[in-house]
Amino acid sequence: MSLLLELAGNKAKARAAAKELNVAQLENLIAGFNNALEKAKEEEAAREAEQAQKSARAEEIANLIAKSGLTMEEVALLTTPKAGATKGKTVEPKYRLTVAGETHEWTGRGRTPKVFQEYFDAGNSRESVEIK
Repeated sequence: MSLLLELAGNKAKARAAAKELNVAQLENLIAGFNNALEKAKEEEAAREAEQAQKSARAEEIANLIAKSGLTMEEVALLTTPKAGATKGKTVEPKYRLTVAGETHEWTGRGRTPKVFQEYFDAGNSRESVEIK
């Protein structure tokens, strides 16, 4: 890639490099560069069209906000998530087990805690520790 950049920036070096190629190779190289140029132009036009569309939507939204009587700052404050609002809901425990005077609770979700697994492995059922 750095060779191409060097040749693109210096016509004399490009001519010197072209002397090593025959006519068919040069035509093939030029055709490849023309294809690359067209593709780059299409991609740039698509980016510009997308940017223009985004600008138009932003202007439309700004006009709606202005018509509503709100300011951009008020909208930003109203739409900012509150602290703690991003956390999921807490789930109430579904199972409770008391071992050696210590109470253990489990929601029934995720991996079974060791104390519950040992209790179940001993032949006890989940229904026996279910919170009613």
